[in-house]
Amino acid sequence: MGFADLLDEVGGFGRYQWLHVTLISLPGLLMASQNLLNNFVSGIPEHHCSLLSNYSVHNLSHYQVTRAFIPLDSSGNKLDGCRRYVEPQWQLLGANSSANASHAQTEECLDGWTYDRSEFLATTVSEWDLVCSLRPLKQMIQTIYMGGVLTGAIIYGGLSDRFGRRSVLIWSYLGMAVSGVILNGVSLSNCPPVQTDHVSSDVFLFVYLSEVEWIPTKERTIVGTLTSFFFTFGQMILAGLAYWLRDWRKLQVVTCAPQFLFFAYSWWYSESARWLVLNRRSDEALKSLHRVARINGKPEMIDKLTLEVLHSHMKKEIESSHSSFTAYDLLKTKGMRRISICLIAVWFSTSFAYYGLAMDLQKFGVSIYLMQIIFGAVDFPAKLLALGMLSYLGRRVSQAACLFLSALVIFTNIFVPTDMQTIRTTLACLGKGFTSASFTTVYLYTGELYPTVIRQTGMGFVSTFARVGSMAAPAVLILDEVLPALPSVVYGGAAVLAGFFACFLPETLNVPLPDTIEDVEEKWDLSNNQMKVILICKNTEKLNH
Repeated sequence: MGFADLLDEVGGFGRYQWLHVTLISLPGLLMASQNLLNNFVSGIPEHHCSLLSNYSVHNLSHYQVTRAFIPLDSSGNKLDGCRRYVEPQWQLLGANSSANASHAQTEECLDGWTYDRSEFLATTVSEWDLVCSLRPLKQMIQTIYMGGVLTGAIIYGGLSDRFGRRSVLIWSYLGMAVSGVILNGVSLSNCPPVQTDHVSSDVFLFVYLSEVEWIPTKERTIVGTLTSFFFTFGQMILAGLAYWLRDWRKLQVVTCAPQFLFFAYSWWYSESARWLVLNRRSDEALKSLHRVARINGKPEMIDKLTLEVLHSHMKKEIESSHSSFTAYDLLKTKGMRRISICLIAVWFSTSFAYYGLAMDLQKFGVSIYLMQIIFGAVDFPAKLLALGMLSYLGRRVSQAACLFLSALVIFTNIFVPTDMQTIRTTLACLGKGFTSASFTTVYLYTGELYPTVIRQTGMGFVSTFARVGSMAAPAVLILDEVLPALPSVVYGGAAVLAGFFACFLPETLNVPLPDTIEDVEEKWDLSNNQMKVILICKNTEKLNH
């Protein structure tokens, strides 16, 4: 007898749960915009050195004049973006197509750059000339943003366990709206973008947490997977908004403004009754359960469900809730330590590989807007596959399989020739799909592994390493200049390592949520004992033979 039984008594997965899941998942449509915004905010337009203004040649097109001043790049297919001839090479415009200027002296772009405005009207790259020697600063913008997300993961996880899921989620919406619209859109209009969205960094964590604590055990898998589809739709919406606006400031404002709406209706959410009881606020928990019962069409439960009934269902949890918990408790006991270490590896590698693939869309040689739609669309079959695996194979097998398969695809792409761009793009989409399925799994899995008394702290702690992975991913892309295959080796290797760690996690399929650390330790000991029994049986069979 536990809290899961109470959820069944007040309607199970009823009308309240449907409304709650829908409303709390809608912001996921724009979470993708925040995390992948740098693809468009810091997109690199086609560019070349600006021409000297005192050169004016009649009867010649702009391209002809440019060709006389700008050499071709190493591929020989387009103009070099970082060099120009010291002296114009007019012979290249003659009828003799065999004219050669390979020995002509070149210099850096001393007078700035000219940018092609057909794909982007304005980006941080074109506005502050973050090209050539300053190109690493483009990746720094994403790293700074993920640094803010990392800060939020550290801070807000503990705040949620201390002040409640609902409160932190509500003010995160407001923080994102204010930082995105007012700071980036108005006061910083003449400055490089300052990524202040750490205040909303783990909104998606709060969403999953709020869902799993109000959803009955049997429905957790499908609800968690369907919620992740909002993030997938958001990637495609981002492509449409970016194509429509094509200006980095307008794009940031438009993707953040709806957070005011989410802030306005989020006051309707009910606080987690589990959390309220464990924080000695049983009266409020009882009111929340009565409200849920009324919305679910179970008014008869309002009189039947009393404080005594509530406490009897959560007696063990209440007894263990008198202690205060910190991140240290995640590593103090044997079972919690094993879970935390394995989840750290899974979160880091999943995020590392995901953003390594998703943050470099321009390398595929097709429209970045089309690539964003393709990368979003591939998540649908990948997550449906994850749903089937989670429901029938369990969490542990699903998590490990997604990581191993993503590594296999990434490694395979290393051996595909660069001129076979279609195959390389297809494999990259598959790799991104498997890492996306891994994200879906680990969000749900983590919420089921950690007990209620420290669930948000645990999710905030391990997701911190996902932010470290997302910060490291752009830096690894720079290794492409040393050896083109090196980033793929690093991304794939991290996924393989995390897959092995995932194999050591306990299974949680159809298992009630743990409420105390003691629950976790008991399950860990049970898993160990079952493994010992299996090994003893196998050894006995060998001896008998």
